[in-house]
Amino acid sequence: MKNVYINSVGSISAQKTFDNTEFLNEITEYNDNVIFAVNPVYKDYIPPAAARRMAKGIKMGIVTSKIALKEANINQVDAIITGTGMGCVRDSEKFVSAIIDNDEQYLTPTPFIQSTHNTVGGQIALELNCKGYNFTYVHSSISFESAVMDALLQLQLDEAKHILVGGVDELGDHTTKIHKIINHIKPEAITPTNLLKSKTEGAVFGEGANFFVLSNEKSNTSYAEIVSVKTYNTLKQEALKQQAIAFLKEHDLSTNDLDLLILGNNGDVNFDAYYHTLSETFSKTPQAYYKHLSGEFNTASSFGFWLASKVIKTQSLPEIVRLNGLQTSQYKTVLLYNQYRGENHSFTLLRQC
Repeated sequence: MKNVYINSVGSISAQKTFDNTEFLNEITEYNDNVIFAVNPVYKDYIPPAAARRMAKGIKMGIVTSKIALKEANINQVDAIITGTGMGCVRDSEKFVSAIIDNDEQYLTPTPFIQSTHNTVGGQIALELNCKGYNFTYVHSSISFESAVMDALLQLQLDEAKHILVGGVDELGDHTTKIHKIINHIKPEAITPTNLLKSKTEGAVFGEGANFFVLSNEKSNTSYAEIVSVKTYNTLKQEALKQQAIAFLKEHDLSTNDLDLLILGNNGDVNFDAYYHTLSETFSKTPQAYYKHLSGEFNTASSFGFWLASKVIKTQSLPEIVRLNGLQTSQYKTVLLYNQYRGENHSFTLLRQC
């Protein structure tokens, strides 16, 4: 089977990541429990008249896909595969509110049409005039990994050459209130540097979009090779160490072969123990984390994927994401691990190409 490469990246997050010439050079500070994406100038990518009618998730998806395509030096892809947990949740909230406010009468269909989870992938296809395979995965916090696994299969089997893959989620006011009520969001405002010092349950919620051009053809823009992705719906904490070691062993690797471990710690006192277990397992490996910069959302792991890609290509690890003080002379093999509230565990293995 063919190797699969990350040929380009595009990111919009709570940090200024849409500029691919920079790599977390300037950190956007906050003191809150809900953080919003830093917006690029959307009119540089989308006509203003069209952008006004688009939900934020759609705009973020279109812009990051265009950034990724431009960096990959291609105008078209064979497929578009999107992962999202909540889709265009703001339009979903608008439509449900209108049902209640108007007593189920005189409803405009536009918010309903734009609220479906596959709207982002569809709008990207319209922008690119792409008539190929277009699929959206809604698998909670492994939505992005599911999209990557689909692309991997197609590229490895040479059914496609270039596939646009991404993860996107936006914040909605009503949905955010519900998460606060059920303690999924931290009760207190917190800063990025203090997130892991928090002793409360819940996370800092965020939003963002991260798109990548994956290909079975290596190019001069390639960031890294995707070796493997594996997911588990349920995984007991005591079995985590064995599963991580077994995953590496499948690719003839041991814990000593890793140059970097990237973890999805979000400061939730009830569930960060999973990350602590893996952190102890790889105690001799340099470690990093990222949700203090991006916030927590269903496809936040796509931001971790972006981080790993940039680290391998630039061969540098920004100080703001370091989880321990260990250093290495090069970043060749990187393992990412993520879970949310004890479910939907994922391992992603990348290496230098």
